[in-house]
Amino acid sequence: MLPRRLIDTLQRLAAGFPVVAVTGPRQSGKTTLVREVFADRAYVSLENPTERAFAEEDPKGFLKRFESGAIFDEAQRWPELFSWLQGMVDEDRQPGRFILTGSQQFNLLEGVTQSLAGRVGMTRLLPLSLAEIPDEQLRALSLDALLLRGGYPALHTQPLHPDDWFASYVASYVERDVRQIMNVRDLTTFQRFVRLCAGRTGQVLNISALAGEAGISQSTARAWLSVLEASDLIFLLPPYHRNFGKRLVKTPKLYFIDTGLARWLLGIRDEQTLALHPLRGALFETLVVSEFLKARYNRGESADLFFWRDNNGLEADLVFESAGRLQTVEIKSGHTVTKDYIGAARRSTRFAGDEALPPWLVYGGDEHFERSGVRVIGWRGLAVEDA
Repeated sequence: MLPRRLIDTLQRLAAGFPVVAVTGPRQSGKTTLVREVFADRAYVSLENPTERAFAEEDPKGFLKRFESGAIFDEAQRWPELFSWLQGMVDEDRQPGRFILTGSQQFNLLEGVTQSLAGRVGMTRLLPLSLAEIPDEQLRALSLDALLLRGGYPALHTQPLHPDDWFASYVASYVERDVRQIMNVRDLTTFQRFVRLCAGRTGQVLNISALAGEAGISQSTARAWLSVLEASDLIFLLPPYHRNFGKRLVKTPKLYFIDTGLARWLLGIRDEQTLALHPLRGALFETLVVSEFLKARYNRGESADLFFWRDNNGLEADLVFESAGRLQTVEIKSGHTVTKDYIGAARRSTRFAGDEALPPWLVYGGDEHFERSGVRVIGWRGLAVEDA
């Protein structure tokens, strides 16, 4: 198993809560991780039709086998589980007794909030961060190769061609999960919608334009976006919430969690095409934002990431609070730090005035240094940066 940064958070929560839940997209490594960390627990997959039939027909008999604790994989597949666990943990609140995993946050969170509120520690496992890819493998990858491959563990541990894997992933999981959560009858339209979303990664979300291009209503577009977000396939980055006396963009920016999935949906199949593609910069920005997001989730924190844009042309690709002040991050995909890059990074702090920390610039090269008050970080530096 590849070392995952979530391990410390899992162990911390398991020491304090009787139930620990791990959500995240399918194939992000949830099952492998919890079976490694909690190797002493019995394991049962509720996607196994035999186990699920047993649970539904005789819940007391089913759970009798696991009184000392268990891992319930894809727990949302048996919604009654949460109510039964409530009674069991109220009788015995032994920390770390039950471990739940789920790849559909809608159903899992509904069960948790209704039955297990105050009894469960929630975590989220996304695909591999750069810090979780073995050093020798990361050194062997060019930036474009990484953008093509993405971070799903199977593509870094098995001899799989990424295009084959993503084709199977979309058909086996994305489309199936959507059908389970929502009654999507027109799969062709949904497929077009997901590809249109990929074409908007790194952009401010315009629901009206997206719905119009997909040929669906705005309410349907919002519902489908909610499914993609709940399945941890996309992330909506909100604008920073403080006004600073400016007229601001008030809609979020859309990002895919994984660049490999986004570029596959865009039809980009090789490094030569990617190098010249107009969305290469957006895919690099997607990678950087995703790295900051993964770092926070791995520490058990909420995202608390934002962007800034006003009608005076001031913009910061990424904003977050740090020690009571504001850290801005400028993101540029070029391999060489130019004067314009430094200027953009410096301008990104102007909206915050004295509250701004010295800006960061993450770029597509390899060097790390400071220039004109800007901290410059090469993309590989995100593997060690405490984002």
